[in-house]
Amino acid sequence: VQLQACGGGLVQAGGSLRLSCAASGRRVSDLGLGWFRQAPGKEREFVAVINWNGDVTSYADSVLGRFTISRDNAKNTVYLQMNSLKSEDTAVYYCAAGGWSAAEDFHSWGQGTQVTVSS
Repeated sequence: VQLQACGGGLVQAGGSLRLSCAASGRRVSDLGLGWFRQAPGKEREFVAVINWNGDVTSYADSVLGRFTISRDNAKNTVYLQMNSLKSEDTAVYYCAAGGWSAAEDFHSWGQGTQVTVSS
């Protein structure tokens, strides 16, 4: 499966962005879909994940209550709504398919989209 993430950009602290990740090559309606991020000089970290039908989600403590992951299986797409953004949310955001919370469990990755939050 190929993943294409988009929606990143430059936003002021306190603002919002919505990331999208469209899958192609196969249907992903049976797969867990997740978002990870990597800031400069830091390791890639888990952000959020959603199960196959969207009724179970999990978030990193750092984004809980501010970010919402969702999916539209008809569109083969996963979303990440990011509100109340902070400068520490600045990172390249990656979508991934096929796992739950550990990065090594995911077998497909998107190319990443840059999110920059100015303070």
